[in-house]
Amino acid sequence: MNDLTEIQQQLEATAQLLGGKLREQGRQLVTAESCTGGWIAQTATAIPGSSAWFDRGYVTYSNRAKMEILAVPETVLVKHGAVSTQTAAAMAAGAIGASGVDVSVAVTGVAGPDGGTPDKPVGMVCFGWCLRDADPVTRVVQFDGDRQSVRAQTVAMALDGLLELIAI
Repeated sequence: MNDLTEIQQQLEATAQLLGGKLREQGRQLVTAESCTGGWIAQTATAIPGSSAWFDRGYVTYSNRAKMEILAVPETVLVKHGAVSTQTAAAMAAGAIGASGVDVSVAVTGVAGPDGGTPDKPVGMVCFGWCLRDADPVTRVVQFDGDRQSVRAQTVAMALDGLLELIAI
């Protein structure tokens, strides 16, 4: 078995645990993804029965998509950039607003190998988690590794953060 298969199995085990807790709480999940390109949604929907707790996923790779689909204000993108906690928070809140469900996660970052700057280096990922009618919780993490590794670590942290969020 290759490393990616093992990583995906670990991610799916976490998603299965998350799904069980969401189902127990009668909640549904929406994802808003940039640097992961839908990997969080793919992991969630790999779980049999995920339709009971996974509603939809948005892949908003461009700033235009973030604004059009998730209603991220252009002023946030101009002032803070696409890779920022402010954008992640707006994406998470916008995903709930666009979908009407209860729980969201948003990720935006620099997966590499290019695109990094001194202020926003390769491996920097901003997260936003949100419950309906609550302010988003955000976090910035600097991951090490190649593009695949950064993306996999992002999916893992997104799922772990959701488990923390719904445990509150």
